[in-house]
Amino acid sequence: MIPDEFQKANFENYKCEEEVQQQMMSLTKQYLNEFSIETAEDGRKKKVIPSQNFGLIASFGEQRLKEMPVGERAEMKWKHNNFGIGKTHLQVALAKQLLKKGFQVLIVSDAVFIDDLMQAKRAGDEGEQLNRLLGPALEADVLIWDDIGKSKWTEARETMYYRIINERYRKQMPIVFNSNEDRGTLADKIGYAAASRLIGQCSDEQYRFLLDAEGQDWRLKRSV
Repeated sequence: MIPDEFQKANFENYKCEEEVQQQMMSLTKQYLNEFSIETAEDGRKKKVIPSQNFGLIASFGEQRLKEMPVGERAEMKWKHNNFGIGKTHLQVALAKQLLKKGFQVLIVSDAVFIDDLMQAKRAGDEGEQLNRLLGPALEADVLIWDDIGKSKWTEARETMYYRIINERYRKQMPIVFNSNEDRGTLADKIGYAAASRLIGQCSDEQYRFLLDAEGQDWRLKRSV
């Protein structure tokens, strides 16, 4: 469930060296505080789960970079880098805290998850494998979707994105997501209807749980 490289990820070992990292940490902890377990008068436990989604996305998407002339890409990536700034680390740390509180959490990695769903759809078993994969994604208290929009676009994949996002939107069940795409390119990758629900559900009258983030690539800095 948790990617191997993030098995040890937590809030304590997250590096807050730049303003964007401080902003992401603050917003993540604020979102965590929206969850609670209440005890009713009869002693039964009740989960309090926010309906808002929570997203950390690029200010200048990967797809937009790829469409630029080759000679201009490096400079633009340097100006608006979204890779390696700690999005997944923070959301895995969030997942661990939610699990400790007693919430059901599912973490999926976009490229692998979508490929598995499409293979299951073609399995010819009357949807048995597909339903087995979709069930947890539709029913978990919190779905954490890592690197959403990474998968290559096809019409069938766009339909699958919509199916999952719309179902959770309809049930007011949250999706925590991160992406190396921006608002525009993410819509291109997952479909405009799905993106409208995913991003639109990050806000209500009081809170806004969406951050367009950019900063220094921590992975490259670590390797120097």
